[in-house]
Amino acid sequence: MVRHGPDSIASLIIDLVAGRGELTDAAWERIEPLLPQVDGRGRPWRDHRQVVNGVLWRLRTGAPWRDLPERYGPWQTVYERFARWEADGTWAKLLEHVQVRDDAVGQVEWTVAVDSTVNRAHQHAAGARKRGTRTGTNWKIRAARRCTRPSAGPGAG
Repeated sequence: MVRHGPDSIASLIIDLVAGRGELTDAAWERIEPLLPQVDGRGRPWRDHRQVVNGVLWRLRTGAPWRDLPERYGPWQTVYERFARWEADGTWAKLLEHVQVRDDAVGQVEWTVAVDSTVNRAHQHAAGARKRGTRTGTNWKIRAARRCTRPSAGPGAG
C-alpha cells in the first residue's frame, strides 16, 4: 500500500473533494496540466473536469456506467474517455507523477502487504478426468467391432 502525504494529488482527489465527491478547484489545478490537451481537430471534447468527476463518481459508488448521473454528461463519453486514458497511459502517468513527486520530498510511505489466502477448488473444477465416463469415439468403435458377427458371405471361413 502506498500512503500519500497531505500535499499529494491523490490525497487531493480522494480527501479534498467537494460535498458530492467532485474535484475541488485546488485539486483540479494540480491535475489539469497532466491530462491530454485538445488538439483542435475533430469534434470538441466535453470538459475534462466534468468527465473526471464522472469517473470519480463511478469509481466511488461502484455503480454501472449506465447509471451515471446526467450532470457528468453521457455515460458513453465518460466511459470512452476513461478507457482511452487507461489505454494511452494517462491514469498511470497521473499515478507516477504523484508517486515520484511525493517520494522525492519524503511524503510517501512504501508499505508492502502480501495476501497469502489460498482458495482450493474441487478436483473436477480443475479439469481432472472423471472416472467411469468414456470420452471420444474410440470406445464406440471398439464396442461396435466386438458386437459384429463374422459375415456368412462367400469368403467366410
